[in-house]
Parts: sequence; structure tokens; C-alpha cells
Amino acid sequence: MTDEHEPGAPVSPSSEKTGVGNNSRRIADGVRDAILSGELAPGSRIRQEEIAAKYGVSRIPVRSALSILEADGLVKLVANSGAWVSQFDLGECEEFYRIREQVEPLLLAASMPGLAPDVCDRMDALAEQMANTSSADEFLRLDREFHDLSYSGAKTVVLDEIVQRMWNMTHHYRLMFTRVFLDQGDTIVHDEHRMLVRALREGDTDQAELVARAHIRRTRLQLARHPELFTVHRSP
Repeated sequence: MTDEHEPGAPVSPSSEKTGVGNNSRRIADGVRDAILSGELAPGSRIRQEEIAAKYGVSRIPVRSALSILEADGLVKLVANSGAWVSQFDLGECEEFYRIREQVEPLLLAASMPGLAPDVCDRMDALAEQMANTSSADEFLRLDREFHDLSYSGAKTVVLDEIVQRMWNMTHHYRLMFTRVFLDQGDTIVHDEHRMLVRALREGDTDQAELVARAHIRRTRLQLARHPELFTVHRSP
């Protein structure tokens, strides 16, 4: 009997689908990292043939990977044109932040009863690291971990998915804004982080929701004062 793993052995449809699925997830993770790191800027074209060559695959798993990223809000697929990194104007970004203002306090409230005892200690350490960094990339990495921890006690799935999607979609604009406020020496964000940790430690849900909502709202208003952050080339 021929071993199915030997060269030239027939591949079952289910095995082929599994391979495509694994490759699609691997490619989606790689392209997502490139987008969130700024390697692929908003509005830039994603060439499927280049990605296929980079990962040594056909274009089938590449298309599947881009569909995953489109569902995440990170990629825009244009009929008869191709794939582009999603980009948003100020009005669209403001809408995302208004959604975050409503949804994230709900997720935070759902999380608080289930937060592990050591979460606040780690969040305190992250808040201090953020206060002492001058790197926008490092700040955003720490900030993402900080807020993800604050939501780590939640059992809900839908709210968390919405929040993660909003964070991914606005990542590039938060990065540009972070560079601005670090240059200006703004310290309010650090105070808000410390206030949030204190509210979590005290189990004060109302205060935690209030701080979270104000934290997001202030960023939305600050972004509106910097329309130049949105003057980039528009994709089709």
C-alpha cells in the first residue's frame, strides 16, 4: 500500500482543504502583522502574486487569507482591481471611536468580576512602562496588552470580537496620534491608565466605566484636531 505521505501519493479532498485552511491562517497572521506594524500602510495595494511567492503557495489560500482580513476590517477587496489595506477618513474613524465609547465600558463591566487577582499588578507595571517610553510602537504594544488584560475576565464573545475589530481598524491612526502626543509630552493618558487600575482594584464598576469612556472620548477629540493624520492616498 502506498503511504499517503510519500511523494506522488493521492491527497484526499479533506486533507487538501485542511492544508489550504492552515496556509490561509498563516498568511492572514503574517499580513495582519505587516499591516499593524505599518509595513503595509493604509491605502497600499496588496499584490496576491507576491504574497503567494513569499509563502510558497498558490493564490487560493492567499485569497482566503485576504477574505479573513477583510472580515477583520483590515483589507478592502475591490472587484476587478485587487486587494488594498483599509484606510479611513476622519469621519469614519470618529464613528469607530463612538462605537468604542459605548461598547468597551460594557466589556469592562463584564470583565471585572472575573479578573484574576494579579491582573491589576501587571496593569500597574504596564502603566509605568508606558509612562517611561518615548517609542510610539512600544507604547501601543504595551497599551494593547494593558487594555486586553482589563477585558480578560469577560466571558462574552460578541463584545470582545467587536472591540478587537475596532482596535485593529484604528491601529494605524492611533500609532500616528501616539507619535504626536509623545512629542508633546502629554501625560493625561498615563493618569487615566492609573485611575482605571485603581477603579479595578476597588471593584468600582461605575468609576471604571467612566474612566474608560472618557479615555476613548478624549482620543477621539484629539484625533479630530489633527486632520493631517488622515491626508493619505485613497485606495479605490
